[in-house]
Amino acid sequence: MKYILVTGGVISGVGKGVIASSFGTLLKSCGLDVTSIKIDPYINIDAGTFSPYEHGEVYVLDDGAEVDLDLGNYERFLDITLHRDNNITTGKIYKLVIEKERTGEYLGKTVQVVPHITNAIQDWVERVAQTPVQGSSKPQVCIVELGGTIGDIEGMPFVEAFRQFQFRVKRENFCVAHVSLVPLPKATGEPKTKPTQSSVRELRGCGLSPDLIVCRSEKPIGLEVKEKISNFCHVGPDQVICIHDLNSIYHVPLLMEQNGVIEYLNERLQLNIDMSKRTKCLQQWRDLARRTETVRRVVTIAIVGKYTKFTDSYASVVKALQHAALAANRKLELVFIESCQLEEETLQSEPSNYHKEWQKLCESDGILVPGGFGSRGMEGKIRACQWARENRKPLLGICLGLQAAVIEFARNKLGLKDANTTEIDPNTPNALVIDMPEHHTGQLGGTMRLGKRVTIFGEGPSVIRQLYGNPKTVEERHRHRYEVNPKYVPRLEEQGMRFVGTDEEKTRMEIIELSGHPYFVATQYHPEYLSRPLKPSPPFLGLILASVDRLTQYIQRGCRLSPRQLSDASSDEEETVRGLAGATKSLKALKLPTSPRNGISNGCNGSSSTSDGEGACGGIDIPNGHQ
Repeated sequence: MKYILVTGGVISGVGKGVIASSFGTLLKSCGLDVTSIKIDPYINIDAGTFSPYEHGEVYVLDDGAEVDLDLGNYERFLDITLHRDNNITTGKIYKLVIEKERTGEYLGKTVQVVPHITNAIQDWVERVAQTPVQGSSKPQVCIVELGGTIGDIEGMPFVEAFRQFQFRVKRENFCVAHVSLVPLPKATGEPKTKPTQSSVRELRGCGLSPDLIVCRSEKPIGLEVKEKISNFCHVGPDQVICIHDLNSIYHVPLLMEQNGVIEYLNERLQLNIDMSKRTKCLQQWRDLARRTETVRRVVTIAIVGKYTKFTDSYASVVKALQHAALAANRKLELVFIESCQLEEETLQSEPSNYHKEWQKLCESDGILVPGGFGSRGMEGKIRACQWARENRKPLLGICLGLQAAVIEFARNKLGLKDANTTEIDPNTPNALVIDMPEHHTGQLGGTMRLGKRVTIFGEGPSVIRQLYGNPKTVEERHRHRYEVNPKYVPRLEEQGMRFVGTDEEKTRMEIIELSGHPYFVATQYHPEYLSRPLKPSPPFLGLILASVDRLTQYIQRGCRLSPRQLSDASSDEEETVRGLAGATKSLKALKLPTSPRNGISNGCNGSSSTSDGEGACGGIDIPNGHQ
């Protein structure tokens, strides 16, 4: 087994996750089986109880583990399936050692950081590195990312563990890549290497010598700076890799390849890679990176969320939208809308912000309402769902987004004005969304419905089922404590809300579709977790295609994009005319509307009813008083 340890210096958030994923991409493209481990030095057992503002999104694995978002990078880049033990935290290690001490495993000994904690870390890494992450084949290379920066007191036990580990597995099986920031102060106008020198010096003082130094910078740095780092950090010039800010993270593996990383790792770790086949190694990545640069036509998606001030809160959602947009040959333009700003209270307190946010929503091509927890901003999500439903705007709801769509439908179509979720109002007389049996009040960590579960499609035509390839079942990852109350389902279906996917017992509602709408789909599960750059998630692809009026043609062609749809040079109008006859037939089969949406020049979609006066959206009907 070969190990690559990725450490960071100067600041956190310098891009270690993408660098570690890129190492794996390069090696996997050369035919090696690769696995990844992320070490987070915090004392939390897992990431499940983190605030999205503090640590970004919580990523969920197949086995239900709530982990750091960097594991999402690993899975997307490498197209592998990781497990809960691929995420190590200080809390997990100390819990393991304390449990061993309580059962008498260390009987008679004083339990200490060295050797007991450090040995536990090494044993964990060695064990998990052997676990298959793709099929049944045993990995050949394990990439370990150590979170935080060198010098953090929380990370010192892990640094010491790897100082010992390099001798345990021998030098030819272990190398260190140190990722450091090279700042470019505006006052001087030249890159500064001193932070990198200090960081490497501290790493060496801990007993680890970097084999590769990956320099992160805003702009490309010259050969002179590279040689200076080489001289002062005791590495060869070919061991200094410069990664500047790029338009797309898909360019990072290609830039690392150009810097000779594959050749260096092949020699340093004795990987026996056939270098003659190297030119074909990354062809798919080259095509993907090229597409990000050449695509011209834009699709605008509004994300109506609760944590939009920190975009990492929706990292997987953003990636899934990017994957789908690239597959449809569209350049994604995201508009983040704080759901609180869409509420009636904001109209009274901050009318300017209220109208600005509503205008952004109206001018978008499609709407996505993601998951979340708590009461804040819920009414804004509900109003966004209402506007999308009434104005025939393509919408995808995820988790809480599905619950918001159901509550809105019950209020405005069933006449249940007090419909709500017990998460917000435990005493609501019409609880459309209720607690699940496995929800343990008072204990928050790991008590939700988590991980991959089976969803069974019902009978009858379904857009989302066809997007998946018309299977009987699909498996997707979940993370929620509340679900739709099944006793209201018959009444909702009578009014046109179709529950096209359920769990195996048919008591938990998994997918909804709205009859007679271009694309109004919501899922209780989180499809973004299984989206991949070369395999976009079907619900996200459906949203993008519906937002650019291409969904019916796509379904009519058997869920395949035509060459004309993939060409930027094609005429939208010509394509619409050519596909009209077949699309109409497909629409009838799917019970979708055959008339085009009422397009308005500012991007808003019209409806049969209009408001009394023209507001920010040019006469579009906005729910509850937006005029």
